Amino acid sequence: MEARFTDKVAIVTGGASGIGLATAKRLAAEGARVVIADYSQANLDAATPEVHAAGAPDVLAVLCNVADEAQVEACVAATLARFGRLDVVVNNAGFMQFKALEELTGADWLRILNVDLLGAFYFTKQGFLHMQPGGAIVNVASIHAVETSPLVAPYAAAKAAMLSLTRSSSLEGKPKGIRTNVILPGAIDTPMLWENPNIKSGVETLDKADVGQAEDVAAAIAYLASDDARFVQGAEVRVDGGRLNRL
Repeated sequence: MEARFTDKVAIVTGGASGIGLATAKRLAAEGARVVIADYSQANLDAATPEVHAAGAPDVLAVLCNVADEAQVEACVAATLARFGRLDVVVNNAGFMQFKALEELTGADWLRILNVDLLGAFYFTKQGFLHMQPGGAIVNVASIHAVETSPLVAPYAAAKAAMLSLTRSSSLEGKPKGIRTNVILPGAIDTPMLWENPNIKSGVETLDKADVGQAEDVAAAIAYLASDDARFVQGAEVRVDGGRLNRL
């Protein structure tokens, strides 16, 4: 595999499972030194040797709740202390809850917004503070930002807001030489998909052809994070097998 990330350092949030782990392994396979930021120590312990085995010259596992700005700052400080640089941030960490609108509380909204939106903001802020020109930020939103289903109003709103954050970040990052783009995954074969009560109940139906793999998303993220995408700024890239065209 082409080594597009040789000598580069990448942070992947939510990097110990699902799309995050697939992305960490893809960047590792292309030569990156990878920082896995995740809220689960057990998942970090399991993921670290996998990312090493994928080809990463070095892996740093950091226990990090992205909703806590102090923990985000500490994660970036640990990255800089270990590697002396930061080139790529993948804002992948996300949380989804299934509840009817009338049952949601303000606390429910804040819990999701803090992870799914503010977490991306905190890491983008740190990227702007510490990245050199040529840095890249890739946000992981969802097709729920565009078309959604019942019971996930805060998640859909947070992901829609992430598209706006990407646009703002691309504008403010361009003079710094930092690119920001966003991926909109569709139905991806991860626990988050199969734990969806809308899928379990049949409210949402899925054709097998509409279900992608985490590696499909990771490949698109790696492209946007690489110098191959040096003229791609503020783009919204759907990775959904064309499913959104039929919703």
